Amino acid sequence: MSVSASTSAATYNSSSNGPPLRDRLAKLVPIFVLVPSIAASFLYVFVFTGWTLYISLSNSTLLPTYGFEGLENYASLWANRRWGIAYTNLFVFSAFYVVCAMAIGLMLALLIDQKIRAESFWRTIFLYPLAVSFIVTGTVWSWLYNPTNGFEFLIRNLGWTDFTFALTTDRKYAIYAIVITGIWQSSGFAMALFLAGLRSVDGDIVKAAQIDGASTFRTYRKVILPSITPIFLAVAVVLLQFSIKTFDLAVALTNSGPGISTTFPATYVYDLMFQRGQIGEGAAASMMILSALAVVLIPYSIYLVWHRRREAGHG
Repeated sequence: MSVSASTSAATYNSSSNGPPLRDRLAKLVPIFVLVPSIAASFLYVFVFTGWTLYISLSNSTLLPTYGFEGLENYASLWANRRWGIAYTNLFVFSAFYVVCAMAIGLMLALLIDQKIRAESFWRTIFLYPLAVSFIVTGTVWSWLYNPTNGFEFLIRNLGWTDFTFALTTDRKYAIYAIVITGIWQSSGFAMALFLAGLRSVDGDIVKAAQIDGASTFRTYRKVILPSITPIFLAVAVVLLQFSIKTFDLAVALTNSGPGISTTFPATYVYDLMFQRGQIGEGAAASMMILSALAVVLIPYSIYLVWHRRREAGHG
């Protein structure tokens, strides 16, 4: 009776005191870990974005001031010819860069998915450009585009003395030099995501298609590729983010030249804020870049929420 009574008393005391200290600490540790990062993200994203928005509506020049000026900076920005060139370049670069990088990445992924020999070697080769920063890539390719020691110099030494390859010195075609370099840099990234998607397809579905007599081409077109549609969307969104924020690649390759022909929104923001001291207009240009990112990211986020709810409803 005494042992039973002491046991029940200990049980009552432990239940009245709540869970042990160790269990309570285990529940608090994730909070301690997450709160600083959430607070920093909130400060970095929302507070600084709000501050930039207010500066874009102020009469700030060399230093931030808080005299309200309305949409004057935005009107001045869109009236500027260089900003129009920058936005046009952004659309041209994004279209060619995203489409071509995805096409080449998908082609490479399909080739590697055939269980070729030395697969790890080829994956490493194709992924190597991703390990190099955009500024290094731009610098190296600027040497290759240079007429005195690049492709043009090499081909002329082989005997074709009339060959010309001066993309970065031609106002009309310099933007395509940046496009080609960007595609080289990011095709391996697209390949890695597409290959992961191809390898995640249920093998039983593929075998069923093959048993039904479908050729390899038809199996990929009708079965495998449609099942990795979300991968296509994810790759496109990530590449669009890269293109909208393009800065170091353009600076290293052409430094916005010849003239202002390869100006991008990000390089123009840098020029306004740190070269000309026009902080208000530079903040307005920054908000325009943020708007372009929002146009890409918000629909993608809505799609992800819808897709997850749809899967949960079917599951």
